[in-house]
Amino acid sequence: MNVLIFGASGMVGQGVLRECLLAADVQAVVTIGRSGSGQQHPKLRQLVHADLLNYSAIEAELSGFDACFFCLGISSAGMSEADYTRISYGYTLAAAETLARLNPQMTFTYVSGAGTDSTEQGRSMWARVKGRTENALLRLPFKGAYMFRPGVIQPLHGVRSKTASYQMLYSLLGPLLPLLRRLFPRQITTTEQVGRAMLAVARHGAPKHILESPDIIAVAG
Repeated sequence: MNVLIFGASGMVGQGVLRECLLAADVQAVVTIGRSGSGQQHPKLRQLVHADLLNYSAIEAELSGFDACFFCLGISSAGMSEADYTRISYGYTLAAAETLARLNPQMTFTYVSGAGTDSTEQGRSMWARVKGRTENALLRLPFKGAYMFRPGVIQPLHGVRSKTASYQMLYSLLGPLLPLLRRLFPRQITTTEQVGRAMLAVARHGAPKHILESPDIIAVAG
């Protein structure tokens, strides 16, 4: 497979990138973002692209992919709905619409979040925006589109969050997360499981298009 990853420097993206580089059936991985991932690997090529709302300048480099793992995201804390929509919805659809046109046989996987509102009508702003984004992605003419809705994710293998407040929380909870995973094995995922599940749906699809934490864990194997 040839794989494209957005948000490879974030916590989820780091885990997904690691699993892609380890997978024997992944021939090439291209990351795209405003900065590089900081990693080097024979399989890996990094595209630095500033305008995440317009890909016309690099369209020639966006063909020939079997899967896209869209892990780019931002916290809604302190943001207006308009600003959050521009990033969470706008960035995602700008990339997805371009890729659907250039790679109609692609499988597109989007990292959303537990509690996303598919009705787009709920009281939670971030959940409405994520729901709108999911619904728009599911209408695009991809071979397959899958929405991942993890809840708590345990970072493994040195993966760290770029959001300082999140990383502080993970540092504080770090010793407890393995215990919590044993107590709630269907509710807490790991960065490794998310990455493996993304690869699994790219290879074989999944029984449903919206995957909550238990579904992600089951698909990861």
